[in-house]
Amino acid sequence: MCRPVTHHPEPLSTAPLASLGWLAFFEEQREPHETDLAPVRIATVHRSRLTALSETGPVQLELPVHTNTGDFAVGDWVLVHPQTRMLHRRLDRRTVLERRVEGSRALQPAAANVDTLFIVTSCNADFNQARLERYLALANQGGTNPVILLTKADMAADVGAFRDQAAALQRGLNVVSVNPRLPTAASTLAAWCGVGQTVALVGSSGVGKSTLVNTLAGPGQALPQETGGIREHDAKGRHTTTSRSLHAIAGGGWVIDTPGMRTLHVSGAAEGIATLFAEITELAPSCRFRDCTHAHEPGCAVQAAVADGRLDPERLIRWRKLLTENRDNTPTPTGPRGRRGAGG
Repeated sequence: MCRPVTHHPEPLSTAPLASLGWLAFFEEQREPHETDLAPVRIATVHRSRLTALSETGPVQLELPVHTNTGDFAVGDWVLVHPQTRMLHRRLDRRTVLERRVEGSRALQPAAANVDTLFIVTSCNADFNQARLERYLALANQGGTNPVILLTKADMAADVGAFRDQAAALQRGLNVVSVNPRLPTAASTLAAWCGVGQTVALVGSSGVGKSTLVNTLAGPGQALPQETGGIREHDAKGRHTTTSRSLHAIAGGGWVIDTPGMRTLHVSGAAEGIATLFAEITELAPSCRFRDCTHAHEPGCAVQAAVADGRLDPERLIRWRKLLTENRDNTPTPTGPRGRRGAGG
């Protein structure tokens, strides 16, 4: 049973939603009996309510009884009844960024339908290859395109060294130096922030994520993100963003900040890890034994690559650690994933 509607808003617009990121992928999911329903995009997720964006602006959705808002993520597309704003169902996601919460083996969606994941790190003590690899595995598994953004380059003696280390983490990886405080940051990242495109930001506290959100959104945004300073003794920052939300980018795209993803517990990311460590994945079939652990077996192609300098031994150690963590944290599937209806 649906909750009674206490107000009578105007119908939602039926104009094209391409500027919000609407694609044929979503349109094709609409059933014949759903043509009169309006698509809107989730802008914020709260414990007991959801807000969304339509062509006419922000709207608060009416939720069916027993709706679990935890089943939704910022960036999701949902169908609603145009007159009442009552939620009908969520459409399948094209991409999704999921994380495992401390103390739980279940994955929770952090952001949906993201085209590009900006992984932000600074050219100082914050730069950590193992942590960057975790974010890359997350992006790969979720189907989004990762781009590493290097901040505080003006404070580094050798920016090129940071750029080379980052670029070596994954084949074809884009690495860009950017100053989040300068308006030129928007033009530097314009290739990923065009009309209808959605980007999300992850990274440690204090590397400039919230500042970059503000810069990308431009001076016209209603609610700027708070920003925090850096502790001088260890180059770490204070975490300021506390909730995820969808912000318009001046160039026509959308940006999502993702708090709560500073420490990632890798789970359900086997394919993402395989893509990340492609040089190891491709060597494995050449090992003498099919179940080779790449540790001590004779005829191991991976160990041979380490011996002749083609593979960094530290890279192999990090691969093994990430693979083990993923295996230990990934529960065995017990049934079909997801279900149709208001929650999924």
